[in-house]
Amino acid sequence: MLKSVIEAVDTTPPTAVGVIVVGSFPLASGQWISPHSHTHHQLAWTRSGVLGVAVADSYWILPPTRALWLPAGVVHEVGATRDAVLCSLYLNPERCALDWAEPTAVGVDGLLAQLISYLGREDLADDARLRAEAVVLDLLRPLPALPIDVPLPVDDRVRAVADALLADPADPRSLETHARSIGVSRRTLTRLFVRDTGMSFDRWRTHVRLRAALPLLAEGRAVSQAAHAVGYATPSAFLAAFRRTVGTSPGRYLNGDAVLNVER
Repeated sequence: MLKSVIEAVDTTPPTAVGVIVVGSFPLASGQWISPHSHTHHQLAWTRSGVLGVAVADSYWILPPTRALWLPAGVVHEVGATRDAVLCSLYLNPERCALDWAEPTAVGVDGLLAQLISYLGREDLADDARLRAEAVVLDLLRPLPALPIDVPLPVDDRVRAVADALLADPADPRSLETHARSIGVSRRTLTRLFVRDTGMSFDRWRTHVRLRAALPLLAEGRAVSQAAHAVGYATPSAFLAAFRRTVGTSPGRYLNGDAVLNVER
């Protein structure tokens, strides 16, 4: 997918009578807002489409069933892996009862989704807004974070192999073939991969493939399609790798029972 970057707009939310200000930003598929931070806490969510949120090396995929809490001051990028409208709740840290210090995924059910839309209205009376905000804060419950790390190697030779796999996760070439392509032995590449990433080649490639499959699954693609797109011969092989790495099935993930935090 092609990635285009747009500059972040004014990051200071306007003053509101309560704790929460709601903003809405359309994003086309592949469009990203450049790294920025906010003076307020942010809850990033989309009603349709799929968002990606990056904080340093960490990367979250957000279908409409989940949102991501971003503490004030945290530098992040937000983009769309499928056409979406970023709906942001900005929460004044001086008046917000929540003080989660790290990016935190939360589940979004029908009630929370409706309340976010409700708070986006400009004709709400102050007392109605304050009551709705109290319910929103009560509904924010963390989801378990299940990391899929994809640390990037620093050695130029290993990075060349990594870049090839990141560009094409379905690349079927073996470790030995990759080693020959960069002019080292299989043993040397094995050692360098572990030294730079803390993982074996096979484990690192599995994580890359699962990360690449997440946007496809979040868009509603069949498991068989996602599996084939990232290099698995059968859906069962993909599901086994997903369960082994993530600890749950893609279906449970999409239904909000778990959330994946993946390293870029």
